[in-house]
Amino acid sequence: MIASSTLIKRVTRPALMAAALVALAACASDPHQYAQPTQSSKAVPSEYQAREDDGNEIAAVNPKYLVERNRRQMVPYHGPEAVGSIVIDPYARFLYYITAPGKAERYGVAVGREGKGFAGDATIQRKQQYPSWRPTQNMIKEDPDLYGPLKNGLPGGLDNPLGARALYLYKNGRDTYYRIHGTMDPSSIGRATSAGCIRLFNQDIIDLFQKVPKGTEVKVRTREESLDMEGPVVQLHSGYVVSAYNQVAINADEEAWKAGKIQDPAKVEQEQHQASVQMAEQVGSSGENAQSTVDCGYSGTGTCVGSN
Repeated sequence: MIASSTLIKRVTRPALMAAALVALAACASDPHQYAQPTQSSKAVPSEYQAREDDGNEIAAVNPKYLVERNRRQMVPYHGPEAVGSIVIDPYARFLYYITAPGKAERYGVAVGREGKGFAGDATIQRKQQYPSWRPTQNMIKEDPDLYGPLKNGLPGGLDNPLGARALYLYKNGRDTYYRIHGTMDPSSIGRATSAGCIRLFNQDIIDLFQKVPKGTEVKVRTREESLDMEGPVVQLHSGYVVSAYNQVAINADEEAWKAGKIQDPAKVEQEQHQASVQMAEQVGSSGENAQSTVDCGYSGTGTCVGSN
């Protein structure tokens, strides 16, 4: 993580903006990888290769982030929801798009603390490509050093916390402030994050965005429903979750932690925040913030806010 003012001046504008928002969008266990684009290679599955999208160059997903639970894949599905609907499990960190009776396409997701602030049924009423972003007043109040310089927001783009696409959930005609969106930090997928709602790899949110129309029904599971459908899960020191019955993965993670191969998340988060504050000041003073009416973060009720 870049920490000195000398080095800060040498980074490019996209990297600067991305790093300034690391406390919003980055995963605590892998602070450096989010800013390192990956070129396509044979090690990257075709669906996660680099691509051009509306004038934006989306980097290939680093293969190290494509663990089995993160990769888009067809799976059996035994829930009661209708074909064509979406089911979000913020505890198992999965999103299901039900394609046929007994079948679904499963996506790995990252979940911020606001991603557990809503449960129940909703409908996708808005869809947006490259939505803009600005912090809420509550975010500015809670962390003025980080979010104050960004109060005018950021324009849509790949250096934006909402990534390439966003889907907006409504209930009874009212905005739930719950979002399904992309990310500028692919290392976060499958892990818990400091803020935000439900995020996917940009390649995956583009895929899902194309498939689901406005009016698509969405079910967000409660913890009890997650336990009933997925069984208990355990969060590893690495930040990923696995089945509580996957003792091989749990033991391997514990051994890696004891051997010092996994960084202390609390320490990493502190270092990230310090560097992010410095970079946010640089972005704020550049005068390039978007004059946006968009909020995306969390409101006083703990839900995610985002619009365009």
